[in-house]
Amino acid sequence: MTDVDLFLKNLHYFDKRFTLIINQNNNQLNIAYLELCELIDNYSSFITNRDNEKHWNQLKQSIEIIALIENLRNNSAVCIQIIEKYRALVLAYEKKGMSDYFRNIGDCIEKEFGDFQINSQSKVLMVGSGAFPLTLLMVAERTGAEVFGIDIDDEAVQLGRHVVNKLGSHLAIQIDKKSVGELEIIKQISHIIFSSTVSNKYDILDQLYGLTNQNVLIAMRYGNGVKSLFNYPMQKVDETKWHIVEEIIHPQSVFDVILYQKVP
Repeated sequence: MTDVDLFLKNLHYFDKRFTLIINQNNNQLNIAYLELCELIDNYSSFITNRDNEKHWNQLKQSIEIIALIENLRNNSAVCIQIIEKYRALVLAYEKKGMSDYFRNIGDCIEKEFGDFQINSQSKVLMVGSGAFPLTLLMVAERTGAEVFGIDIDDEAVQLGRHVVNKLGSHLAIQIDKKSVGELEIIKQISHIIFSSTVSNKYDILDQLYGLTNQNVLIAMRYGNGVKSLFNYPMQKVDETKWHIVEEIIHPQSVFDVILYQKVP
């Protein structure tokens, strides 16, 4: 078996495991939380393994492979949502250790905006804040900024508020089920962070052009190459509206970040 064949075999293995867990969740069966965390941690390590980037580049992009990649991207995101919701639900009863995946995310937040740092005067919006809004909590705690989160999932919004009440009731954090166009504060937002698992993030970016102030800074989490197994990849933008000000590559992270500002 060649290295590429083994790489492909691993992709099918992760796809099978993710699908099994999602089916269990949909059928309201008990899920082994620690096993799921271990699976996600192994998947994260698989994606950040530099050898696998080489195998990815040698993979022939057939219709079947493209479908497999899309399944892995979507299903790994669903499994992250399951973990986040579980962590939020058990927060009141016990303290679970932070998995490698969440530690990985936490490490990246420090470098999210490169030289364009958030401060106590900033107003930060997270698109796709999730059920366990780690980014919101860390940004608010470390910078004193006023932070807003939006998500399309009702349960994620309710659980996210629960987590903030438990861990950050002293912080200026607000979470809502709203679109960017429904946010009264949108013109005052200085920094916007997109979750890497928001599928229509570039459509939302296009909407933001007419809604936001001239100096707004956008941090778009994304994954190209082998990292697209876990994230939606970078897309071209309307060059009359947005330009790239910095690309922040995290070799040991499951996602990278690209910073956009409006064209002057």
